[in-house]
Amino acid sequence: MASTEKEDEELTIPRAAMNKLIKELLPDIRVANDSRELILQCCSEFIHCITTEANTICESQQKKTMSAEHVLNALDKLGFSQYKSEAQSVVNDCKRKRRRQSTRLEHLGIPEEELLKQQQALFAKAREEQALIEQQEWIQMQNAAIAQQKQFSTSANASNEDDEY
Repeated sequence: MASTEKEDEELTIPRAAMNKLIKELLPDIRVANDSRELILQCCSEFIHCITTEANTICESQQKKTMSAEHVLNALDKLGFSQYKSEAQSVVNDCKRKRRRQSTRLEHLGIPEEELLKQQQALFAKAREEQALIEQQEWIQMQNAAIAQQKQFSTSANASNEDDEY
């Protein structure tokens, strides 16, 4: 397989996901394999076009992170304005889900102050453990230096005794 063919294959939507989507949208219709492949390629090309345009908009605004607004503006600029309201509702749904996830702490039944105390205690314990490890390493280095110094002085004494004969 040529490298460009491999790159193209890597840039498509997984076939299993596309087949599932087709079955959900068209449960009573059989779709031929070549039609599935065409749909897959069209979807991939659409995503590529929108992403490229959104990236251009992002770069023109000197941003490093592409946001939903960049994608929505890309839809407008490429003439897909009719999809913008649906895309905006998806963005809003995602934001609501994220907000719901952030409230999970509230449902734990532990006050935030207590969680903060537990976190601080864990950090303190980790700092103590790290300090102990560093102290042990320092002691090992000192012992190794002492052993090396003794070995050096022993070999120096032995060579001095040899010189005396």
